[in-house]
Amino acid sequence: MNEDGIEKKYDNKATFLVHIQYRNNATWQGQVTWVDKKKTMSFRSALELLKLIDSTGEEDSQL
Repeated sequence: MNEDGIEKKYDNKATFLVHIQYRNNATWQGQVTWVDKKKTMSFRSALELLKLIDSTGEEDSQL
């Protein structure tokens, strides 16, 4: 798939506010807020943060 196809497929964009509270064990801990849905979730690692953000594209109720 080329860039145009990807842009059309993922035309819906979301806005997230990430608050890093701590930086321990070589990763981040904090909270991410999905601004459009006004939902906040805590995360314990950068990987968990990415998974939370990625899951919003699949299922709106995750955050």
